[in-house]
Amino acid sequence: MAEDLSGVVASLTRAFEDDPLSKYLFPNDKSRARGLARFFRAQIRHTYLYRGEPYTTGKNEAAALWMPPERKPPRLREVVAQVSVAPTMGRRIGAAFSLIQSMEARHPKAPHYYLGTIGTDPSFQGRGFGTALLAPVLRRCDEEGIPAYLESSKERNVPFYRRHGFEVTGELTTPGGEVKLWLMWRDPVPPPPDSLLRGPGLPE
Repeated sequence: MAEDLSGVVASLTRAFEDDPLSKYLFPNDKSRARGLARFFRAQIRHTYLYRGEPYTTGKNEAAALWMPPERKPPRLREVVAQVSVAPTMGRRIGAAFSLIQSMEARHPKAPHYYLGTIGTDPSFQGRGFGTALLAPVLRRCDEEGIPAYLESSKERNVPFYRRHGFEVTGELTTPGGEVKLWLMWRDPVPPPPDSLLRGPGLPE
């Protein structure tokens, strides 16, 4: 993904520009895109490129940033370093740190694949890119018997994640309750019992 970084950052920035949490953390409409771009560039370069699993579509229309279970999810000090490169956040810095601490406290301790970020450029939404980015990791979750976890800051995305096996296990709000996050967990789907499998040519 390193050679595609600019394209991925641009797509994620456009994907999250209307996100409720983005609007809360970057309240200035004119500088929000610049702040988001700085944040995503730092998030990818300093965390997901060197110890996570970043995925992107062929022309960088969409991207997903996963953290495997053998690696710890981004810690507060990492996120603080990422946020610090976004001066457009202004007076929301303190609220952002408080929210990050709450998210960290609620993060599951059991081993799991963590979906830190997923987004599709609005011009390409509705074409299955999100499903395509989820598929390889969720397939591994099922094969390895390992759960997955994410936080969604947009309510209309919750049904999409539910279709892929995630369920809401809790909620968080920003200081003051302006924006809500849905905490979602997915148990692995076990393979069917051997008795339900049939090979070619077996008698009825």
